[in-house]
Amino acid sequence: MSTLTRNLSGSREMMKTYCRRVEIPVLGEVAVPPPDKLAYYAGLGVLAALQVIEWPLALVVTAGHLLADQHYSGLVKGVGEALEST
Repeated sequence: MSTLTRNLSGSREMMKTYCRRVEIPVLGEVAVPPPDKLAYYAGLGVLAALQVIEWPLALVVTAGHLLADQHYSGLVKGVGEALEST
């Protein structure tokens, strides 16, 4: 298996990881990040609650990570769709 093929099949696994969704009655369908990301966000929340970092900083860092993950997820989805069409 070539390096490119290995990377693309790994991208399919990442696509599956980011496709978890939960139905919440008031909000509707919400995407759920992988467990390692949830732990990261919980850690930021704990640091902010203990006043190790300020709440605005925790919100900015969380928003930055969410946007980066969303962009990465879009790239993986595009690669997955390209693989399926071939």
